Amino acid sequence: MGTEEEGFGGEKQPKVSWGRTAVPDARTVVTCPSPANHLTINPAAEAGKLITAGLKSSTGQVLGSRFQPWACSVASLVSPVPLLTLFHPCFGPEVEMARLVVLAFLLLPAGTILPGGSTVINSCSSAAEWLCDFICDCSACSDENKCGYLRGSAALGTPFTCDFEEGDCGWQDVSTSAYRWVRGQASPAMRGMGLHSDHTMGTDLGWFMVTVFPPAKATATAWLRSPVMREAAATCEIRAWYHLSGSGLNQTEQPVLRLAMVYRDEVVGLWQSPEHRGEGWHQLVAYTGRINEQFQLIFSLTKPPTCRAELALDDIIFRNCGLQEPRQEVCRVGENNCRRGSCLAQHRFCDGTDDCGDGSDEDVTQCKPFIHCSFEEGLGIWKAEVGQPAWERNTSLNLGTAYSIPTRDHSNNSRAGFFLHVGSASATGASGTAQLSSPTFQATNSCSLVLYCYLHGSATSSLSISYVTKSSKHLVRERMGDLGSCWVRERVHFNVTESFKVLIEGVASGTGTVAIDDLILSPGCMQEQEKPTITLLSHAGASPCPAEEVTCDSGRCISAELVCDFAKTCKDSSDEKHCGSTTFETGAGGWHDVSVGRLRWGVQKATKPADTFLTGNFLALQAGEGQMVAAAKAHTPMLGPSGPACAMEMSYRIHSSPQGFLAVSIVDHSTGTTHLAWHMPGHGSAAGGHIRIPLGERPRPFQVELQGLVDLDLQDPVSAAIDNVTLVQCHPDVVPLEATELSCNFERGMCGWYQDQSSDFKWVCGTGQGQGFDHTTGSGYFLAADPSAPWSHGQRAQLITYRQEPAATPRCLAFWYRLAGPQIGTLNVKMQLEGAEERVLWTRQGTQGSIWHQGWATLPATGQQQYRVVFEALRDRFLGDMALDDLTLTAGPCGAELSCSFEADTCGLAASGQHTWLRQNNSTGTTAGPLADHTTGTAAGHYMVVSTGRGSLPAGHAAALTSQPYKPSTPTQCLAFWYQLSAGTPGSLGVFVEQSGVRRKVMSVSTMEGDAWHRGHVTLQPDGVWQVIFEVVGAGGDHGYIALDDLHVSGGACPKPASCDFELDTCGWSSPSDPHLHSFAWGWKSGVPLAKYPGPEQDHTLGTRHGHYVHFDTSVLGLRGTTAQLESQHLPPAADACLQFWYHLDIPEHLSSGELRVMLRSASGQHTVWSVVGHQSWGWQGSVVPVQSPSEFQIIFEITTQRWPTEGTVALDDIVYSATGGCRSSLEVSVEEKSSGSFVAEVVLSLLLAIIILVLVAAGGWYWLKRRGLASGTPAETSAPQGFDNITFRDDKVIISPVPTEGDED
Repeated sequence: MGTEEEGFGGEKQPKVSWGRTAVPDARTVVTCPSPANHLTINPAAEAGKLITAGLKSSTGQVLGSRFQPWACSVASLVSPVPLLTLFHPCFGPEVEMARLVVLAFLLLPAGTILPGGSTVINSCSSAAEWLCDFICDCSACSDENKCGYLRGSAALGTPFTCDFEEGDCGWQDVSTSAYRWVRGQASPAMRGMGLHSDHTMGTDLGWFMVTVFPPAKATATAWLRSPVMREAAATCEIRAWYHLSGSGLNQTEQPVLRLAMVYRDEVVGLWQSPEHRGEGWHQLVAYTGRINEQFQLIFSLTKPPTCRAELALDDIIFRNCGLQEPRQEVCRVGENNCRRGSCLAQHRFCDGTDDCGDGSDEDVTQCKPFIHCSFEEGLGIWKAEVGQPAWERNTSLNLGTAYSIPTRDHSNNSRAGFFLHVGSASATGASGTAQLSSPTFQATNSCSLVLYCYLHGSATSSLSISYVTKSSKHLVRERMGDLGSCWVRERVHFNVTESFKVLIEGVASGTGTVAIDDLILSPGCMQEQEKPTITLLSHAGASPCPAEEVTCDSGRCISAELVCDFAKTCKDSSDEKHCGSTTFETGAGGWHDVSVGRLRWGVQKATKPADTFLTGNFLALQAGEGQMVAAAKAHTPMLGPSGPACAMEMSYRIHSSPQGFLAVSIVDHSTGTTHLAWHMPGHGSAAGGHIRIPLGERPRPFQVELQGLVDLDLQDPVSAAIDNVTLVQCHPDVVPLEATELSCNFERGMCGWYQDQSSDFKWVCGTGQGQGFDHTTGSGYFLAADPSAPWSHGQRAQLITYRQEPAATPRCLAFWYRLAGPQIGTLNVKMQLEGAEERVLWTRQGTQGSIWHQGWATLPATGQQQYRVVFEALRDRFLGDMALDDLTLTAGPCGAELSCSFEADTCGLAASGQHTWLRQNNSTGTTAGPLADHTTGTAAGHYMVVSTGRGSLPAGHAAALTSQPYKPSTPTQCLAFWYQLSAGTPGSLGVFVEQSGVRRKVMSVSTMEGDAWHRGHVTLQPDGVWQVIFEVVGAGGDHGYIALDDLHVSGGACPKPASCDFELDTCGWSSPSDPHLHSFAWGWKSGVPLAKYPGPEQDHTLGTRHGHYVHFDTSVLGLRGTTAQLESQHLPPAADACLQFWYHLDIPEHLSSGELRVMLRSASGQHTVWSVVGHQSWGWQGSVVPVQSPSEFQIIFEITTQRWPTEGTVALDDIVYSATGGCRSSLEVSVEEKSSGSFVAEVVLSLLLAIIILVLVAAGGWYWLKRRGLASGTPAETSAPQGFDNITFRDDKVIISPVPTEGDED
């Protein structure tokens, strides 16, 4: 901490030291009132000379940092290159000059304000050096706010986290181009790019930082800088989630996300994104190493010219970054005190890591007896054996910024520090083992070696530590796999009875890199004076097979890709011997530890009587040597590809506190994804069992990852372990016996269907969980997908058939589905033909009510190709649920579809004539048409359209669209559809019904007001099979169109426009579907109680729980929107119309100012004609509203709240719209329409009340009158009273207890 100096205006300004440069503290007031302040860079400095960039004023430099420019002509670099060389290749001097300006801004501490501003962030009187140091010094932890993190995340429950829900946490965009970072949410435009939700909330309400597209097609970098942070412990871990989407991501040159650290006048890379990434959110993990001064973090995304990349960043978490607070502890046996007073295990002293936080465990005097080689001055006592490949001494500066290269050394945490490395086989062109040997040591039992290893970029790279005597070589420790972009501490002990050498061998496979640094030998390692001859085994020609091949036990060479692919390629099956299936009796069975922390996985033998779940040897959690505080990880070798039935069976045991856990995940390196497959938390007591974990179909090789975190201090020798691991049914061609059973009611399993395991959004088999009952029995099982389920971030849940044999004829797949909720997404049925793109056969989007509907999809003939069928739930909306039940597959096509949105195809409607109908959307359509379809309300939605301009459809010419034959299911049927005619002279639309060869016109329209979708409907009484023909006739206009959408055939007569009792469907009443409005949909349900979708327990039409109505739950109003609307179809002008309806409000008046409104909307605007505020337990109420409009209009029901969240429900039923006659006799009509039984019941009850009152008056006792009055009032309060706004009367209803299956065919 520096001293106070006089600042601007004579005020005292505290100063802190930042490397070699003094900068104002980020949490103190910094003002720059002088207009003379300016940014200066000395462009005359020569390459290799220090130049200074900073804010200058008339009094001199007040802020800056020193760095070196980089000239392309410099052949050798003796000092750190400038910051930007970490991110870019060498460019010309003009570009370099611009970079130096960028760099100067990047080095400005967060909180520094340029001329004309000031900032005060800290609300606590903590000293400046205590701010943003990952330790809460203030009672409210205000000293750890806006530090690139907040003191905690309420959503995640983690400290020192930035989830961007409450702001930017102090992160600042410091980009110098139009490519920049902003805080945002998932928008419809982002959803089109693949970004549907944030990571914190998993919905479109959550916030994140996201890059914004630059207008220019040029290479650009977006920079995001943290505030100044202080003092990171050696254990400091940074985790964050990122989502990359956009166009051009499959090109050779891809966007690269990097995380770097700025300190000591240089930028040190911590992490960069891999080359291959799949869709969805990915986690990054980076380690800072010990930082004993100020530093900043910088995220940068560099995009190529042809790539429109969009990257979102969320949930930045800092773990174990704070130093231990000074405190005096009484140390246990095997521990010593740090200078700060805390205790540390003795073997952690002099190991190259500042574990104490004050450097006292790495004191130079205390550690002098140790032999430490940091490779800064050479190899020391170590010798790199000659050969290819070989250990090479180098720095990160010279090696560049390739993905697998170390970004800094371990000794100095610097890009200029030295280490030894083995380059990747793909880069060096050499494969094999590099060897590093020590001098000869005396026989000992007290010699240990600490080193820091780096294995990154390949799942098969390895590092082994052995000792070699005259007679043999003995392996002591082996590390294999990808440990991440970090240095990991490793320690081995040598107990050797004869002279020996230490041998360190590295194998860098594929594009991976193996490196070592800071080799530290303990004082017990004494060099042999009489150096006996110990010959190292030659590593040349160790394998008789060429690169990319491995050897069977028989000596045969096979491709490395055939190992662990669940098929026996070697005759002796040795290629499938060490692939994860094991009892651990003869070793790890292919499992290898990839831990970086203080826990590790190792084979262990039981020391007590046989455990219920563990026998003999098993894989258990043990104390590790890594310096991080992280869960232990173990990987299988690369496995697969696998088939859909693949699963892993194993026994497990865990004894841990609730913070501990066991978990199994699947790692796919080709997409950079890790999916959790199983998780078992600790419960404080021992638990175990035998489980089967589905791994599923994996088209690319993958690894199974085992994670564990426990407290080893528990008095239990086995805190966590697994045993008897078996990978079953994993060959791609293995299918279960029930694979062909596509008909399924899910009462006894999944039949021939299986879950896609590659996403954490899944179908769940259950009995309802408050969202409704199954379709089969009303009490059985069905499948449900809930997009709001916690921790679901996948974008699709897929239910897939096993591979089916080719089908020579079409078949019909019938199923029952449910799409419920105010904002629910899309349900698709797809077919995947072998070797072809998948095809959508059927789709629905948005709420269809809490009611089962039947859907049909015709599965076409597939010729000679095998195929699969997929039910896909898309997570493109987040409030509601989807359900499936009673799947049935029958021979032959399905026939005419009763409901068609044209989203998947034309539903069998056939165009005839030279001038034809086209199925298109406005985004990609080739002819003029509506801006949006009716189904989705977007430009991406599909419809059928005819271009009616004279060049496309001359006057008098016709274009016909004919349906498939419909079979009458009821004596009367309703044909409904939506149509749109363009302005001008679009021609005419005629609707014909053809039966037994006889065609008759049932509707015709040639003009339409506005450009909205209009609803047409026709009541039919067919006596046989019938077809509908939509015929457009041209009128000779210059241009125009007629469009058709959402065709629907249902049983019963069509209701009058805007009238509905909601028993069969919603009669054209719908909620706005424009996703840009964040609109909510009203639901449709019966009175059967549903916990997830509350509403009245009886409708108004039937007065029973089996009657239906539309409803809305006001508790969802809030951040997504404060209103929900229900719209009628467009109605013609009305001079004396009347609207009657029944409503049910259950909103506590004292909690909210909720209001139900009726509005009229026309081209001239909208206005409210009726409203009522929220109230509770008034039952169904009737209302009559006069309606007048000089132009075409819609009726809108709107529920709104002024405060939220507001718990409550509103429901509507029996809407009647009369276009003529007014409302003069509406009250009498409404009363007369009530059932006679209800009316008689009300009269009887009224007489009973009158008699009771007379008796009480005759008794003459006021006290008794009051008591009897209250008693007689009880039934009325608990029933559902009904009446108009100012007249209340009773209406008894009959409630039937059984719950029949609901259904509605569309």
